[in-house]
Amino acid sequence: MKQKPVIANPWQALRQFTAARIALGRAGVSLPTEPQLAFQLAHAKARDAVHLALDVPTICAELATQGQSCVTLHSAAVDRNTYLQRPDLGRRLDAASRQTLEAMQCSQRERPFDIAFVIADGLSALAITQNALPFLQLVLPQLAAQDWSVAPIAIVQQGRVAVGDEVAELLCARMVVVMIGERPGLSSPDSMGLYLTWMPHVGLTDASRNCISNVRPAGLRYEDAAHKLHYLLTESRRRQLSGVDLKDETGTTTGKLHAQERNFLIDEY
Repeated sequence: MKQKPVIANPWQALRQFTAARIALGRAGVSLPTEPQLAFQLAHAKARDAVHLALDVPTICAELATQGQSCVTLHSAAVDRNTYLQRPDLGRRLDAASRQTLEAMQCSQRERPFDIAFVIADGLSALAITQNALPFLQLVLPQLAAQDWSVAPIAIVQQGRVAVGDEVAELLCARMVVVMIGERPGLSSPDSMGLYLTWMPHVGLTDASRNCISNVRPAGLRYEDAAHKLHYLLTESRRRQLSGVDLKDETGTTTGKLHAQERNFLIDEY
């Protein structure tokens, strides 16, 4: 009996539950052609996500339709190649952007805004294009209903997470949420991260931030991410801290804020 060229993996039925590359089968000692081509396509999509330019005018126009003002900024990394080679430049604004924010004339002693949202392309502009506005449509009405004062939304090209500290400091905001495209994976070129910092200023480290990762329809749903962020924002303002001192004690169920859910692994029976 002639042997089939591709030998299926007995775990193949499990592939319906995950996007991970499991149970791909084999052809001799190699991968079959189909999963090999799928891998190359995923790799190409990840590379494209890194180099794709952020469509700033479209984002600003859509924010305007939601009644949100925005300011467009740029990091000290002049282009994409510089951004990828010099992470330090992506963490600071260029001179023109600093002047733009300084001209808005706010008093740092007063910190008139409760929160500033900073949208940065990061390592995946695709993630921002697909996820930033739908996510803000859930979060901003919640904050408005509770009388949070929100600074004009800042859009930073060639920006990294820490650039939000400088933006929020110049905007005189007590908190900042940086929405940024995360490093693309081979099954997630569109993953957005959220970074929250209390009393942001230049020089803070990642220990001062709280992170909510993998925000996208195929990862952490917008509703669940908005729930987690709302909890962290509320607790950060109440306790006046963030980062390693502020723990996420929410579950993933949307609705009323609640304490940490029971863990069936350690429940007593």
